[in-house]
Amino acid sequence: MIEIGDTAPWPRFTGGRTVVLDESGTDLGSAALAERLRGWQDGGAREVRFLIGAADGHDAATRAGADLLLGFGRATWPHMLVRAMLAEQLYRATTIMAGHPYHRG
Repeated sequence: MIEIGDTAPWPRFTGGRTVVLDESGTDLGSAALAERLRGWQDGGAREVRFLIGAADGHDAATRAGADLLLGFGRATWPHMLVRAMLAEQLYRATTIMAGHPYHRG
């Protein structure tokens, strides 16, 4: 996992998509997130990177460069909790795309 300081720019990213987790982002249900990921995969995206902001969030340039601003509600969450929440949603999306019964929607 890459962690960039407050002043370092994010490296250029080609061949994939960037999701910025932000309190102003779109709240997607698990099935909608899975659908978005599948669409990117079907469109040729090799990978998706997820950016979790620091205490002050992301700068305007980072938000503007995102393929998706994703929110987990309007509340502010501790960084480590967001990692766990994101991991669960990615696992859930993967099982939805695979047709596995883990997600009971």
